[in-house]
Amino acid sequence: MPKDYVELREEVLYISGSRLPLYLLVTEYENGASPEEIHFSFPTLSLEQIHGAIAFYLGNRHAIEDGSWQTRKAWQDFRTANPNPSKLDIMLENYKQQSQRK
Repeated sequence: MPKDYVELREEVLYISGSRLPLYLLVTEYENGASPEEIHFSFPTLSLEQIHGAIAFYLGNRHAIEDGSWQTRKAWQDFRTANPNPSKLDIMLENYKQQSQRK
């Protein structure tokens, strides 16, 4: 019996049974990560889900890339506008909060 590894929710493709958008897994794959390395990055996914999602991507590459461009661009814009704080910034914020409590 065939199994679906990808599902469409609110115009975004997700790995079935997870909250992970397909484009995140595909980005890892396109950057040269093996299914095992992807599993290490996303341990809640099974290797079966990862292989199934990659197979889905490879079979539908053009449609997915056309449809996911807006999602990727929105994510990149968000990351640019909201960069991860450096360790120093986090340490300074923690120190500031601790100092205010005293």
